[in-house]
Amino acid sequence: MNDRIEQKRLAILRILQNSKKPVSSQEIAENLKAIGYDISERTIRFHLQLMDKEKLTNYVNKQGREITDIGLMELSKARIVEKVGFLNAKIDRLTYLMDFDPVKLTGKVIINISLVEIKHLKQNYKFFLKVFENGYAMGNLLTLFYPGDTMNDLSIPENFIGIGTVCSITLNGILLSYGIPSYSRFGGLLELKSHKPSRFVAIINYDGTTVDPLELFIRSGMTDYIGATDSGNGIIGVGFREMPQESRDKVMEINEQLFKIGLGGLLDIGLPGHPVLEIPVHEGRIGVIVIGGLNPVAILEERGIKIYSRALSGFVDFNKLFHYNELTVKIKDL
Repeated sequence: MNDRIEQKRLAILRILQNSKKPVSSQEIAENLKAIGYDISERTIRFHLQLMDKEKLTNYVNKQGREITDIGLMELSKARIVEKVGFLNAKIDRLTYLMDFDPVKLTGKVIINISLVEIKHLKQNYKFFLKVFENGYAMGNLLTLFYPGDTMNDLSIPENFIGIGTVCSITLNGILLSYGIPSYSRFGGLLELKSHKPSRFVAIINYDGTTVDPLELFIRSGMTDYIGATDSGNGIIGVGFREMPQESRDKVMEINEQLFKIGLGGLLDIGLPGHPVLEIPVHEGRIGVIVIGGLNPVAILEERGIKIYSRALSGFVDFNKLFHYNELTVKIKDL
């Protein structure tokens, strides 16, 4: 989709968002004209029909259209220059606010939420589980949100399930509780060969984007979790962190502890001041590669299933997470 079409769609969604009642195509045309878009009603109806299929909008009898929760998610991720740097600020804020205690196993961790139609999850959840089984997920825990459940400003629509996966920024919060600061540099795509990290094939700096990099990579079809889980040769999402070089031993110790409780996600840790997979590291620091939290749902997107993901969605109590092996039973109960 080119930028001009995307701008028009976002403008239509904003009009629906600002209305307290369904809006007709004629009213949308008038509102668009007022802000400089001269678009015919016929063209608007065409866009609305496509957005209905994508579940961004909903047709309400003859009253017009209203925006859906999925549409609100799409709108919240609109790429605006003024928001550049917002993602880094959100990472820092959630890191600071996280209160999980890895010894007592109490408190909250940071999660991502992905919306998927229940029927599609039932048909394809085994592929989802393969990502966990191969160790390409942030630990081995997840949670579910059911139709009608809410998470911050997100409400799970009818016929959808919300999959809550542990966000990799959870590691930042845990390390901070031990007095170890983490600098999140970028999200990237990591090529695997025989299940082992080979090289980075794409990176997006956190301070240069308004949207989580892994969300963008997944939506762009740049991942290859099918290959990664079938043969060990594929492309997965990861994050790159830098930490004080003096913390290396402690970080490795904490990571071992986190693996035991289901939150381990550290894929590789470099030596002080040395590059990690050819990525240079600042002097006095170590480079760390962390598994991407959205990895499990990305394989569903590769299979042609539309997924609506929101990284860094918020907090969930640790005791609400369950092992991925329990998903099979929970799927049967849906």
